[in-house]
Amino acid sequence: GFLYSIGSPRTIYPSRKLGMLMRQVALKDVRIQRVLPILEGLRDETAETVLFGKRQGDSAIYLEVLEGCQAIRYSANQGDRKPLHSSAVGKSLLGSLSEQDLRESLIKLSMPRFTESTVSDPGMLYEELRRAKKRGFYVSRGENVQDVWAVAATVAIGGEQFSVAVAGPIGRMKGLLSAHVRALLKACHAISELEKQAAPF
Repeated sequence: GFLYSIGSPRTIYPSRKLGMLMRQVALKDVRIQRVLPILEGLRDETAETVLFGKRQGDSAIYLEVLEGCQAIRYSANQGDRKPLHSSAVGKSLLGSLSEQDLRESLIKLSMPRFTESTVSDPGMLYEELRRAKKRGFYVSRGENVQDVWAVAATVAIGGEQFSVAVAGPIGRMKGLLSAHVRALLKACHAISELEKQAAPF
């Protein structure tokens, strides 16, 4: 009952039953449920889309997406995979690596250009990530999706690195970037404090 087929040759599609099961699985994710109120607060404060992600192989995967309330906004879905080199979530997860692991990752990483702004040179990306790590946040300026800016930072939960990002159209993000960075870092600090108080997973 999780899949059904149409046509000849057969094309297989997931059923609503599978979708319902996946929603139930997501609701049981303790990490997401624990930080969800903080992510919702960040979404409400910035009025932009908030993303919560983790590295999966050579991609970043969105574990939670809280879309902003604006009529024109960045839209994404839970489970979307994004490139490490061009998305803010991906950059922050790369930046959380040790010096040696980062160098090794950039040598192996495929870095296609998605827009004119995409940084596809490993050396240039390495220097950008080093500067971003020092200041504590990472920015994607239309590098993954044209005319969309995002700012991200990482937070350790259960001994693993997760990323929190705020994303929106360049027209709003450019003028409010500093304010969104402050809100983002405040939210990440709140998650870190919550993690200290919480029982281990």
